[in-house]
Amino acid sequence: MVASISARGNTKAALAYYAHLRQDDYYTRDGEPPGRWVGRGAERLSLQGPVTQSEFCAALQGLDPKTGAPLVQRGGKAHAHAAGWDITFSAPKSVSVLWALSVPQERTAIEAAQRSAVTEATRYLEKEAAWSRRGKGGLIREQAAGLLTAQFDHHTSRDLDPQLHTHCFVFNLAPRKDGTWGAIVSRELYKAQKEAGAVYRNTLANELERLGHQVERKADSLRIGAIPKQVERVFSKRRNAIQDAAQTHGYTTAKGMELATLRTRKAKQNVRLESLFDAWRTEAKAHQFELHQAHRKPKEELFRSLIQARSPSAPNPTSYALNTLSAFRDNAMQVGQAFSRTLNTLKQPSKMTGLRPKLHPKSGECERE
Repeated sequence: MVASISARGNTKAALAYYAHLRQDDYYTRDGEPPGRWVGRGAERLSLQGPVTQSEFCAALQGLDPKTGAPLVQRGGKAHAHAAGWDITFSAPKSVSVLWALSVPQERTAIEAAQRSAVTEATRYLEKEAAWSRRGKGGLIREQAAGLLTAQFDHHTSRDLDPQLHTHCFVFNLAPRKDGTWGAIVSRELYKAQKEAGAVYRNTLANELERLGHQVERKADSLRIGAIPKQVERVFSKRRNAIQDAAQTHGYTTAKGMELATLRTRKAKQNVRLESLFDAWRTEAKAHQFELHQAHRKPKEELFRSLIQARSPSAPNPTSYALNTLSAFRDNAMQVGQAFSRTLNTLKQPSKMTGLRPKLHPKSGECERE
């Protein structure tokens, strides 16, 4: 599942969860600012850049993080108030492995693809699943103007395998179209979970293809063709542990799998991300796999494949492709040079009075006026 949703309890529980998100992001990114504000709700509150603890705490309490002014009225049961929900978007394992074994520049590009995909999914939720409550007991429902969201990028599993995923904390605080704020209708988020996951997955696939990676798309999943499935399993220790626990204890239901997850959950390890890349490459080599940058087809290779596919009967498809490409380049260069000479000629002042150069679409001859 690429998108999951879980409630984060009351304000105290949500603040403790924020500490976990912040700490994990800090250690894996070598001290870079943890988290970022996103969404139309953040725009309305002028929240930009890194998420600070004071801002996060204020939003949990229904306060404007900048001014401290109350945005919503809170009753006597404020301690039991649902603070928000965590929507997690997880990249398929082959994408995470590709990221882990790539050179730094490629890793940065893949991280950007992940952020773009999460951004599109968040926009979908704002458009389709942002509903607010109003009136006594919150019985009146109306479509909100957006969501207030804090996003945290994480990069490893609890077993320190590569696992790109983004936590989107959606506050129980939404801007209404009339400028007021109210609690959100969480049911709509759960109903939109599958569609938001599809938006995330499709955008991620598009971004990776744009980077030149070969993506194998299926109805509800995607994978990178350059990463063998056995290598995916090598870096899926967490998943393997859960499946083993489920088999050992006879868990077959969703509740049983949740118990298997809890049984195998390890404490988070504070390990710097930079120290893991060498270990991941060494582990991949131990299983006879090494990622080469050649897995991305250059343009000439793509052109060659296209010609071979279109001319299967050619005596030598490879030579035919390269000769065709060479001829195309030569012709394009000749046309460009000829056009340049024509422009230079037309720029020269004419010594014949009453004669003005005028190009015709077909003849290109001069015309006397």
